[in-house]
Amino acid sequence: MEPLDQDIGEAELELPSEPMMLNMGPSHPAMHGTVRIVVELSGETITRADVQIGYLHRGFEKMCERGTWNQVYPYVDRLNYVSPMLNNVGYSLALEKMLGVTVPIRCQYYRTVLGELARICDHLTCNGAMAMELGAFTPFLYYIRAREMLWDIFEEETGARVTHSFGRPGGMAKPPSPFLKDMVRAALPAVLELMSDGEKLLLTNRIFLDRLEGVGRISSADALDLGWTGPCLRSTGVAYDVRKAHPYMLYDQLDFEVPVGSTGDNYDRFMCRQEEIRQSARIIEQCLAQMPDDGPINVDDPRIVLPPKNEVYTTIEATIQHFKIVMEGVKIPAGECYSYTEGGNGELGFYLVSDGSGTPYRVRIRPPCFAIVQGLERLIVGNMIPDVVPTFGSMNMIGGECDH
Repeated sequence: MEPLDQDIGEAELELPSEPMMLNMGPSHPAMHGTVRIVVELSGETITRADVQIGYLHRGFEKMCERGTWNQVYPYVDRLNYVSPMLNNVGYSLALEKMLGVTVPIRCQYYRTVLGELARICDHLTCNGAMAMELGAFTPFLYYIRAREMLWDIFEEETGARVTHSFGRPGGMAKPPSPFLKDMVRAALPAVLELMSDGEKLLLTNRIFLDRLEGVGRISSADALDLGWTGPCLRSTGVAYDVRKAHPYMLYDQLDFEVPVGSTGDNYDRFMCRQEEIRQSARIIEQCLAQMPDDGPINVDDPRIVLPPKNEVYTTIEATIQHFKIVMEGVKIPAGECYSYTEGGNGELGFYLVSDGSGTPYRVRIRPPCFAIVQGLERLIVGNMIPDVVPTFGSMNMIGGECDH
C-alpha cells in the first residue's frame, strides 16, 4: 500500500455536513404545556430556534365576553392552573377598580393569605418539575408532598384543590373557615422543611449544579427589552415586584424582601423561587397574626354581592337580588381600566372594558408567561439540546396562561 499523503489539507479531510432540523414538542416530556420548538442543529449545538405557541388556544378572552362578569372566574382559574387563586384575586381587584369599591380589611388579609399560599404552590411545582426533568426524582416528591399539604388547605377553604372559582367582585365566595389559621400554622413549617430537604439534595449535587450554573443566561437589559417580569426578571438583578413597586391590598404594610439574582441563569431562576417561598411564608405569618377573627368579608352593596343562601329561600328581597345578579350580572360602570398584580410568574394584568351592562365588552389579559417565552430563543441558541430542558423548565411556562 502507498503511504497516505501527508500534505492533504484539513478541508479535504472534513466530511460534508448540513444543519439538521429537529422538532421538540408539541407533545414532549420536557414541554410544560403544548409548545413546539423547531431547532436547527450543528451537531448537538443549537444554531437557530423557532418557539411556537398556539397549540392550546381556547379562545379564552372571547369566551369571557359571552357570560356575566362573575362567570369569568372559572376561566381565570384556568389561566395559571398552578396558582389559580392569584388569578382570582387579580381579576377581583380589576372589577373593584371599575366599581370603585374596596373590600373589608378581613377580606384583604384573607386574599393575601390564600394568594401567597398559591404562590408557594406555584414555585414548588416549577422547581420540583425542573429537578425531576434533570433526573432528581426524590426532591420532586418532596416538593409535591409539600404542595399537597397546601392543597388540603385550599380544599377546606374553597371546596376544590386546583381550580377554585372562589373570588367575587366585592369580596370572596365565603368567609374564612374556623380552622384556617390553625391549618396554615401547622402546614407552613412542614412545607419549609420539605423544601429545605429537597434543596439540600439538589445544591450538593454536582450534576444538578453543572446543568444550571451559567446555562440559559440573559442580561437584565435584554430581559427588560423582552418585557420580562417576576422571578425570571428578578434573577437578572432587577428588583421589580408589583407588590413593592405598586403595592395593592396590604403589601405596603407587610415586611418582606424581594430576592434577586445576579447572572440571570437557570440557577438564579431556581434560587429566586426558593427564596420567594420563604418570603411568602413570612407574609402569611404576619397576615395570620393581624387578621381579625370576625367581621364582614364582602362589601355591603346588594347590587354587587350575592345575598346569603338562606335569605334567598326565605325573603323576597334576597330572591330578587340573587335573580338579578345571576341572570343579568353585576352592572359594571361603563369605561375601561387596567389592573395588575404580582402573579406566580410576574405581572398579571387585566384590561377590562365595560359598556355598562352585566356582560364584559372586552377582557384582555396580560399574562407574564407570554413575554417570558418569547425570550426562550435567545437563551438556548448556542447551547446544546440537553440545555433546553432546564432552561425551558426554569421559565415555568404555563400553557393556559401563555396561550390564552
